[in-house]
Amino acid sequence: MEYLSIVTKIVLVMSLGWYLITNLQWYNYKLGRVIFKHHKWQWHITFFLSPIVLFYLIPSPYFEIYFFVIYLVSFILWNKKLDRQLVLTSRVKRFLAILLLIVFVQISVCLDDSFCTDVSLFFTILVALILSNSLEKLFFLIYKNRAKNKLALNQNLKIVAITASYGKTSIKNFLYHVLKNRFKTYKTPRSVNTIAGLVLDVNKDLPSDTQIYIAEAGARVKGDIKTIANFLEPQIAIIGSVGEQHIEYFKSLENIKNTKKELLLSSKLQKAFVHNSASATLNEKIEEFPNNLHIVKSDLSGLWFDMELNGQIEHFYAPILGSFNAINLAAVVLTANYLGMSVLEINEAFTTLPQVEHRLQKIEANGKIIIDDSFNGNLEGMLEAVNICSSYIGRKVIITPGLVESTDSANILLAKQIDKVFDFVIITGSLNANILKANIDEEKVFVLKDKTMLETTLARTTRNGDLILFANDAPNFI
Repeated sequence: MEYLSIVTKIVLVMSLGWYLITNLQWYNYKLGRVIFKHHKWQWHITFFLSPIVLFYLIPSPYFEIYFFVIYLVSFILWNKKLDRQLVLTSRVKRFLAILLLIVFVQISVCLDDSFCTDVSLFFTILVALILSNSLEKLFFLIYKNRAKNKLALNQNLKIVAITASYGKTSIKNFLYHVLKNRFKTYKTPRSVNTIAGLVLDVNKDLPSDTQIYIAEAGARVKGDIKTIANFLEPQIAIIGSVGEQHIEYFKSLENIKNTKKELLLSSKLQKAFVHNSASATLNEKIEEFPNNLHIVKSDLSGLWFDMELNGQIEHFYAPILGSFNAINLAAVVLTANYLGMSVLEINEAFTTLPQVEHRLQKIEANGKIIIDDSFNGNLEGMLEAVNICSSYIGRKVIITPGLVESTDSANILLAKQIDKVFDFVIITGSLNANILKANIDEEKVFVLKDKTMLETTLARTTRNGDLILFANDAPNFI
């Protein structure tokens, strides 16, 4: 029985550590966000607090029965159902290894003293977290210094840093497609936009002969973008549309604007193109955009727009969905032109622009038209997606969790527009379910609580000829 108790304690602590590091990975390793900003706080009670409390309340062997039969089984099933499971990065492996080592040491020291074991057992998680964070900070400083030196060695390198409340990934991808025809260009992969991600990208993947490095800069708190600006020291900065995205972290729109404008603090800044929503102070280096932007046409075939460039009105077309993308493309035009590309070269590149995955990406499959806008989580973009779909003649279906990290009023506005356009509405998750249901005809609405059933639900509720819009997506921890 003693051996069973020891094994139980080891597996229990490692399970709690696994739960903790999973949540930390979701929330960029910010413990405060895991504790105070978690969207499914009930999970903390079920998978972290309850087993600790019951460990002291239920005597052996009844606790072991509870742990292995009830808790561990439910914990494994919970992990399997997650659509964003723990990624075993080097950081995660180091944390788990440190935790396991401390558990063994602690149990060995307290082998003949069960009271010592029981009292100090759960402190091992805290100690492991402190040691792990200290080690990661040390590694980060080493990696950051190495990355800084690598950037300095390439004297011909120009860095373009992009930030915005929304649209920065689209700007990055569009700009890369245009510039790669003229320059040796590299862009950050996926949505890498934190200082840690950028340091890793520079060290691991940035080719040494790159001429143009295009990087995103994201933020959750004041100072995040300033840190990135000090690290990259971009010569060119782009600040796209600024709005109330992540308002719960910044508390006010003014705080969001000021944080985005930290990108202008780069010591090597030569030129910045700043959207008028950022309210920047203009000078010879900082230019506001767009100038005389006119959207000629936007439908399921693409986007036509005019804009002023060098005192003249120029015409552009791109096979990209969404009128809001005219703003993103305007930033691309200005940057490419500043780097020496002509309007003709830019237009030629635009005609072959690939659709951005999961951002108003049009797909035709099995007799249905699918508009994948699952990576778009801002109000303006989602309303535009709804508007584009409104021109489709046929049955229209939308799958959405609503707006995440936004206001109730924004979700109400979105719901009312959805109600006008769509024939069937599938609401994923419980975060905004009540708000959306209250503002959409209840006969159209189906609430999908388990996202693993989405494919089955679509097969049952959609048919040939339907247009299906995936509007935003949220992992099931939200």
